[in-house]
Amino acid sequence: MKLTDKKRYCFLLLAAGGLLTGLTLVCPTVGFLEWLTLVPVGIFLLDCATDPTLRLRRLYGYGLFFFLSFYLVVFHWFVNLYPLDFIDGMTKGAALAVVLVAWLGLSLLQALMGGLLFVALGAVFRSRLARRIPFLRPFLGAGAWAVYEWTQTLGWWGVPWGRLPLGQAKYLIGLQTASWFGSYFVTFLLVAVNFCLAYLACGLLAKDKETHMPLLKKTCTAVAIMLVFQYGAGTVIWLTGAGDEAKTVRVAVVQGNISSHEKWSASSIKRTRQVYRDYTIKAAEEGARIVVWPETSLPYVIEEDNAIGAFVSDLAVDANTTILVGAFTECEKGEYNSIICFTPDGKMLETVYSKRRLVPFGEFVPLRGLIETLIPPLAELVMSEGDVLWGEGAEIFELEEGAVGSLICFDSIYEGLTRESVSEGAELICLSTNDSWFTDSVALYMHNAQAQLRAIESGRYVARAANTGISAVISHRGEVLRELAPLVDGVLTEDVAMRSNTTLYTAIGNLFVYLWLAALAAIVGTEAAFGILGRALDAKIKRKMGKQLDKPSKI
Repeated sequence: MKLTDKKRYCFLLLAAGGLLTGLTLVCPTVGFLEWLTLVPVGIFLLDCATDPTLRLRRLYGYGLFFFLSFYLVVFHWFVNLYPLDFIDGMTKGAALAVVLVAWLGLSLLQALMGGLLFVALGAVFRSRLARRIPFLRPFLGAGAWAVYEWTQTLGWWGVPWGRLPLGQAKYLIGLQTASWFGSYFVTFLLVAVNFCLAYLACGLLAKDKETHMPLLKKTCTAVAIMLVFQYGAGTVIWLTGAGDEAKTVRVAVVQGNISSHEKWSASSIKRTRQVYRDYTIKAAEEGARIVVWPETSLPYVIEEDNAIGAFVSDLAVDANTTILVGAFTECEKGEYNSIICFTPDGKMLETVYSKRRLVPFGEFVPLRGLIETLIPPLAELVMSEGDVLWGEGAEIFELEEGAVGSLICFDSIYEGLTRESVSEGAELICLSTNDSWFTDSVALYMHNAQAQLRAIESGRYVARAANTGISAVISHRGEVLRELAPLVDGVLTEDVAMRSNTTLYTAIGNLFVYLWLAALAAIVGTEAAFGILGRALDAKIKRKMGKQLDKPSKI
């Protein structure tokens, strides 16, 4: 009996796939299971999505259910934000409502878009090409999944937090091919292996046992080729990338452990200055030439001639080191969330990096009028008086030690921003982030894993400074060389390589995704064209037959 006749089994398959795959992302120690967790979803899709009697509307509903199961696990850490006591006037009831809306609402928003993937797969799997060559379906499905992950980078409503490669953060050899084709290539292989195994399972359940052995050989061969390539190529990249550091610089990241609960308070100014001064001096004594502070470590507007600017300037001179400080800058239109650079001579560079991807509801309120009407407490999450302005451009700091690119928090989950910085000459990426909102939840580790992906893709070391953790120094191969645990203060120094090489991914970008997008569009477009042509021919034949029937017969 087909699965479409047993709805409860369909939902069980989708729930199992969503929950287990989400688990590998929040707990990458079991990430090896990710090569299997999507098999239930593949079985469902290869059976149901290929069934022309199943309407695409219903297929969308199944997709919505799967992705909701998945994202509820991925975003479960929102509960750690409760009770939102860093927001003045926030009651416990309002905080509970906001947290639930954020968790459930963001999960639902992503699922609403994810459901469209199932519709697309239905259209592709039912195409003439897929019917003629059924074994293409696992690979077409994998290509569509990679395109779906990419589309999440296109607007504020798409949040690429739940990418499948994050589940491989503990198995770095299997992530190295991201330096060639990007993290979407890793997504493609993960889904392709899962769907090939699902294809095999569907075939073995079929009644025609004579086809079982050829199917087994074909599928196992394809899976073996993909795994051997992924880990074989990863090993080659890992080994050939070692020992090619020409110039090293000692860098320090400071973790003041002053959270959002404290740092916005006027009473914390003295403590904030003292903590960052002490750790910067310590870093300089350990030989650090560049010291990175977290995002908005000084939550004030910095100018060279104001008190905050003078404090950092004097400290840079006293420590005889470059300081990258997270603070605000302003213009006539408002404020930017920025990284400002002070050199050892106390000068504030004219180059200022401002955050290019802002956090919805954290730094700006999308659809503000609607949100303020329906959910007023949600609009109050923005810490500044108004929406923060969007930064433009990579803005590379040209220092004596080399060219330094910056990222701020949310920037790091968008691969294009790191690629742009490297393309404009960055030899090192300094990432300043807050993350104190997440306390000590798994969100900290997921966000740090995003930085590991950016390091691999770009071939650059990443120095990551977080207000309350995790602060880390990450190598160009994604290794966490050193890190500071959450909710402690401290400083760590490490020698990093100033790398000027260009990875293949930096050169070609998301070409892999664009090729798949073009291929899938061609398949769907061709199918639509055949459908239109077929309907036109049918209509023409009917009209011709109608005319013949209307003619009087000659006797």
